[in-house]
Amino acid sequence: MTEPKNDVQNQFEQRDPLTQYPQPPFPRQPQEAPGLTSAMQPLPDHGEQSYQGFGRLQGRRALITGGDSGIGRAVAIAYAREGADVAINYLPEEESDAQEVVRLIEAAGRRAVALPGDLREREFCDDLVARTVSELGGLDILVVNAGKQVSRDAIADITDQQFDDTMKVNVYAMFWLCRAAVPHLEPGASIVVTSSIQASKPSKNLLDYAATKAAEVAFAQALSGQLADKGIRVNAVAPGPVWTPLQPSGGQPQSKVQQFGESVPLGRPGQPAELASVYVLLASQESSYITGAVIPVTGGTLF
Repeated sequence: MTEPKNDVQNQFEQRDPLTQYPQPPFPRQPQEAPGLTSAMQPLPDHGEQSYQGFGRLQGRRALITGGDSGIGRAVAIAYAREGADVAINYLPEEESDAQEVVRLIEAAGRRAVALPGDLREREFCDDLVARTVSELGGLDILVVNAGKQVSRDAIADITDQQFDDTMKVNVYAMFWLCRAAVPHLEPGASIVVTSSIQASKPSKNLLDYAATKAAEVAFAQALSGQLADKGIRVNAVAPGPVWTPLQPSGGQPQSKVQQFGESVPLGRPGQPAELASVYVLLASQESSYITGAVIPVTGGTLF
């Protein structure tokens, strides 16, 4: 796989955000779900060549769902370069992307644990947390990031199976993972949930997905109240349109993929690398007074 060409110094160089990354139109690129990073045109930037760490997560142990691609991949790279050992979860079909992430984590000198499996299954979610704790010697950061998104124009087109799968991946798994993780978390630990701009500005073709994203915000805020007196912080990130395999593999119609991100004020989709620093902030001691927050990263669209 060819990695995006970003010089290291460019992480801090002042640039015009309008032209910093590719703008639509993009080529048609249908994929079968769950989709692979390596098949995208242009390739997303996850910070492979640009992200520099400063030890802000030194010695921490993190579990990231959906860590093979997209936002999860960018977060895994950033966490490793900030000094954390990282376990990533993904579907078995995404093994090739996941192994790229493992290589990048290990290149940062940190331990990588690859844990494929289906988040729709409660037993697997419980086991995922238990195996992370066993492999890494504990758990300090849980990033609930994996999501299911399928575009449908009409409610009649949403099958019971699709609705059930979307709810299980986006909501049930979040509940199962947090319930399993909390007993292992010490004061100073952090949970970060990936919600979406869809929580507050739902698109008509993403009915079930938008409903789950709103649920994620409410869940994170309620859980933050439960865990505050334990010194455990819970926050959510609400991305706008981000260039990930979720979009061409059924998350959007191909016509929207070709024009993806053009409607936001910055006129383009975000790249996963542009979100990584927010996840680092929320996991680090720099955000010690932030809990129950929703951080929008939307290209200018108001949350």
